[in-house]
Amino acid sequence: MKKALLFCSLVALGACSAAKDDGSSASRGNRTPVAHNTVVECALYDGMKKEATQLMTVASGMEVQVMDTVDTYFVKARVTNPAGEAQVGYMYRSCFSR
Repeated sequence: MKKALLFCSLVALGACSAAKDDGSSASRGNRTPVAHNTVVECALYDGMKKEATQLMTVASGMEVQVMDTVDTYFVKARVTNPAGEAQVGYMYRSCFSR
């Protein structure tokens, strides 16, 4: 009797965790950039360190495509520069409204 109860408990636990894994992995695979507008003038950097090079200045109100929320302080973003070329880099989260 104890073995049957233990077996049923393990099967139920496995079913719950399998269902959770299916749902979360499916939503991660279909990520697309999300458009946001900056609220202040910010810089687009080539990395997330103090020594990172500034790729361009993003003016207040420009549309930025946020590709990933990389870090507590940074997001990976794609911005179209005035020449019409897309630049990919990192921006501070504080550049956007919440």
